[in-house]
Amino acid sequence: MDDVRMNVQHLTFPNGKRITLIAEGRIMNLCCSSVPSFFVSITASTQALGLIDMFHAPSGKYKNDVYLLPKKMDEYVASLHLPAFDAHLTELNDEQSQFLGINKSGPFKPNYYR
Repeated sequence: MDDVRMNVQHLTFPNGKRITLIAEGRIMNLCCSSVPSFFVSITASTQALGLIDMFHAPSGKYKNDVYLLPKKMDEYVASLHLPAFDAHLTELNDEQSQFLGINKSGPFKPNYYR
């Protein structure tokens, strides 16, 4: 592992690929105090799905850059946490889907939402 600067390290694999670790690979929210476990769960789920996507992505899909999590993946993480609120989603009907201008299966957030 190569130290780039404080709390930033590069880990180079035998195949030459490299990842950048921030805070020694710890979840950043855990570096803060008083973060509710619910938010840590959302963060960990989001990061895990992002890493799985990167692992299974074809070579060259991701460059050395920062990427936004796809809306479908973000909405999936949110749906996993609905039971904590005793909530559930219902599927949009055709009329609702047409009125909102979105697919019945999502993503449900508008393009400007991040």
